[in-house]
Amino acid sequence: MILSSTRGTDPSDYDTSFLRKQILFIAIGVVGMVLVTLVDYRRLRDLAWLPYGVVLALLALVVSPLGTERRGTQAWFQIGAFQLQPAELAKVAVILAVAAVLAGSETPLKARRLFLALLLFAVPAGLIMLQPDLGTALVFVAIAMGMLLVAGARPRHIVILSAVGVVAVVGVLSSDLLQDYQRDRLSVFLDQNDAALTPENWNLDQSKAAIASGGTSGKGLFEGTQTRLGFVPEQHTDFIFTALGEEMGFVGSATVLGLFALMCLRIWRTAQIAQDRLGMLICVGVLSMLVFQIFQNVGMTMGIMPITGITLPFMSYGGSSIIASWLAIGLVLNVHMRRFG
Repeated sequence: MILSSTRGTDPSDYDTSFLRKQILFIAIGVVGMVLVTLVDYRRLRDLAWLPYGVVLALLALVVSPLGTERRGTQAWFQIGAFQLQPAELAKVAVILAVAAVLAGSETPLKARRLFLALLLFAVPAGLIMLQPDLGTALVFVAIAMGMLLVAGARPRHIVILSAVGVVAVVGVLSSDLLQDYQRDRLSVFLDQNDAALTPENWNLDQSKAAIASGGTSGKGLFEGTQTRLGFVPEQHTDFIFTALGEEMGFVGSATVLGLFALMCLRIWRTAQIAQDRLGMLICVGVLSMLVFQIFQNVGMTMGIMPITGITLPFMSYGGSSIIASWLAIGLVLNVHMRRFG
């Protein structure tokens, strides 16, 4: 799909640079996954503060003059020909750190332990909002809700946190933190019949048109007209699902979603058979991250969710995203490998 969406209009002129880079990113991610599985996750618990501290430092530095801005968001470090996005790696580091904190807690969760876990989420999320990147910050909210629910947070705490979250999102949308086009991207799905031609409306309309044109079996690999002509912006990153929908159709899209569902079920099963609470919470954190990103990314391409800069795990182009996804799976494999003690 990445090769197809970066192919261009000339069938004989393939731009394979994105594909080559993505293969390299996958290789790095797989190596990272294997390395993560080599150390017992219970020993990683004692080292959890190290990656957490490193990602906090990177998140603080990326909003300084050292960071690179793109489309109003300063979220990357430019390292030669590659870009590093600390927020992606922060997801994995935060899951490990919060799991370490909550693993020794009693059920129901005490207020002190709950506050500490929320603080671990709030600090990186706050730094990410300085970029600003509301979409990635929402991923941290999803991870927090999933892990706190399973850890035994009281129902009243969940209700209060949900209310605070809604107020915070409304406050961010009403503030000057986001630029106008970022705010429009988040709200355009609420009024999709708006006749005003804006970049946000264009993006969503072309995305839905590409998916719908695929029909049942799709137009065939490399044969998607919407994809080949580049009507959908960011189609190799945030909107990669539109290329899949147009060229592979309902059958291909359903197959990919089925594979995602199988992966998530296996992660949930690993959480159930984990040796201890630490392993269970790690799996739940990874599951919450992946489920939210998959639902949000696919939903925004079809107009049922707001448009955010959230990538589709394992499919969207991007080094930081794919490496973080493989590292997260490495943590789950680590738990599964040591389920018998």
